[in-house]
Amino acid sequence: MEASGLVSFGVFLTLVVFTQGQAISSQGEKMGCGAEAVPVDCQDVYETGETEDGVYLIYPAGASHPLPVYCDMTTDNSVWTVFQKRFNGSVSFFRGWNDYRFGFGRADGEYWLGLQNIHHLTLKNRYELRVDLEDFENNTVSAKYSEFALSPNAISAEEDGYSLHVAGFTDGGAGDSLTYHAGQRFSTFDRDQDLYVQNCAALSSGAWWFRSCHFSHLNGVYLGGPHLSPTHGLHWAAWKGFQYSLRRSQMQLRRL
Repeated sequence: MEASGLVSFGVFLTLVVFTQGQAISSQGEKMGCGAEAVPVDCQDVYETGETEDGVYLIYPAGASHPLPVYCDMTTDNSVWTVFQKRFNGSVSFFRGWNDYRFGFGRADGEYWLGLQNIHHLTLKNRYELRVDLEDFENNTVSAKYSEFALSPNAISAEEDGYSLHVAGFTDGGAGDSLTYHAGQRFSTFDRDQDLYVQNCAALSSGAWWFRSCHFSHLNGVYLGGPHLSPTHGLHWAAWKGFQYSLRRSQMQLRRL
């Protein structure tokens, strides 16, 4: 091979190696292997030095998908990633499948983080669930579950219905109204995946991991205290029964 040919071939090899190196480096950063790793949950946010309750960006689905979330840095002297929050009825929770899959509301107000985002979170790490509740007489209670995930073993979480994995109940005064729903798929009025002869989500104007139909339903209609309908309202039956709609609910995760 002539000298000019050798030079051209050497330049070509250099370009190939340089381009491949760039691609590998970029992939490493996206996977969190580089210096620019992004926070997956509020625990990661806390470890960057943030210690105040408030809205922060996390990236459970990867660096190109920022997601605003409310981080509770004080409850139980721990760090919690909030995925459901209700306190005044300003946001309608009677919504269809796509809204519940991708999320809705505002992280500085009432919101639902989204089934797919919650699945991404619980797929990457092990989490404890805490449910905080308040009635209209200013009483507050909680329930904790040492295991929580959505479709942890599914190849396609949506095809699996974002089924609820929950176990390890600890009572904080609320009683256990969630274990009844363990193993159930999530249902909305336009995607009925419960075990009841009718559509529980449509009957109760909400969305949840219904069985036949519910012992808890924190995505129900915001009614404001005692009411007559046993199907409607923000319910946690072990605490207030089926005819009392709660003032506040907050569902949040702590990394174990």
